[in-house]
Amino acid sequence: MKNKHQGTTRAKRQQLQALHTEFELLRMKPGESVSDFFSRTMAIINKMRIHGEKIDDVKVIEKILRSMTPKFNYVVCSIEESKDLDQLSIDELQGSLLVHEHKLIQQDNEEQALKASTNNNTTT
Repeated sequence: MKNKHQGTTRAKRQQLQALHTEFELLRMKPGESVSDFFSRTMAIINKMRIHGEKIDDVKVIEKILRSMTPKFNYVVCSIEESKDLDQLSIDELQGSLLVHEHKLIQQDNEEQALKASTNNNTTT
């Protein structure tokens, strides 16, 4: 019985080490949506918690903010300056970043529409 328990403890520790490495190396990929990045992040966090790791939300929030692509830099700075990260929830952070992402997409669409209309006017 003792060997069986030690085996599962050792296996659990190894799995947790692998998850720690995955968490440390986690970065938002270029072109990845905020929702997809949060899904990947929370999948790792949930696995870590299942294996007994006590990881605070503030640690997750700080990691997410550090791991965003450069196009989110000024929003990340704004969040860090204006919000108390100890009081901020992961859902609130996701909401703020989703709003910013939506504005970026809308701005890109408007610029593309403007370019298309400009190109149509020059070819006629």
